[in-house]
Order: sequence, then C-alpha cells, then structure tokens
Amino acid sequence: MNPARIVIATHRSLLAALVFGALMALAAGCVYRPNIQQGNLLKLDDVNQVTTGMTRSQVRYVLGTPMVADPFQPNRWDYIYTIQRGRTSKIDRAYFVVYFEGDKVSKLDKVDLPEGTDIEKMRANREKRDAAAAAAGTTTPPAAPAPEPDGARPPGG
Repeated sequence: MNPARIVIATHRSLLAALVFGALMALAAGCVYRPNIQQGNLLKLDDVNQVTTGMTRSQVRYVLGTPMVADPFQPNRWDYIYTIQRGRTSKIDRAYFVVYFEGDKVSKLDKVDLPEGTDIEKMRANREKRDAAAAAAGTTTPPAAPAPEPDGARPPGG
C-alpha cells in the first residue's frame, strides 16, 4: 500500500475519533438530572398545626410517619426533608423534632423550617407590598382579570 494513502487513512480515522469525542462531550451536558427528594415533605402550615398536648396519632396524621424514630429515644420523632433540584448544588432542607411525654407532645424543636413554595413566597411578597402601600396611603390598582377562553363565557354575556 502507498505510504501517502496510509497517512491519509490515519488522518481520517483520527479526525473521525475527534469528531466522535466532541459529540460525546456535548451530549454529556444534555443529560437530564431529576429532582431528588428525601424524607417527609414538611409544609410550614402543617408544622404550625402541631402543638403541645397533641397525641402521637394526631401528629402522625398531620405530618406523617417520622423519617427517624430512634429506638434508643422512643419519645423523640425527627422529621427531615431534603430536596436537590436538577443540576444545582444547593440542597434545601427542613428539620423538625417532636418530643413526647407519654403519648402527648411535650416540646417542639423547629430546627430548620421550610421556606415555603415559590407561590407562597410570591403571595407573602405581595402581602408585604400591599401592606406597605396601605401604610403609605397609596393603593395599587387591582390586576386586570384574566381573559376567558373561547366558549367559557355564558350565553348572552
């Protein structure tokens, strides 16, 4: 075989390997990373419902079965929740401890409470803004109603 043809064939093989490697590197960035949730989903409203004097079954009804029920401390229930969203390195955590004396809640330890969902945060921000506007004596105009989809309007209206 001609040495020039061998060199050309080698260059083509090398070029094909480089293109394939580049495509694989680009495809690696397109991998879907699901949200990873672990533990009991703690909502601030649910945590605030738990009060001293409630029974174990009432707490279990409101918050679910605890993530950690230590056999060495049967009077302590730990509710732990973590979520990692996709490729982000930030992990949101919620941690709540319930202590019992007998069958009744004796103490609550709100170590790290959930911040709330994005909808709850937007609602709280809107309420703060409205309260500040009311205190300043100005009012914000109400939002325009959303347009109704075709066919949703009653006849004659």
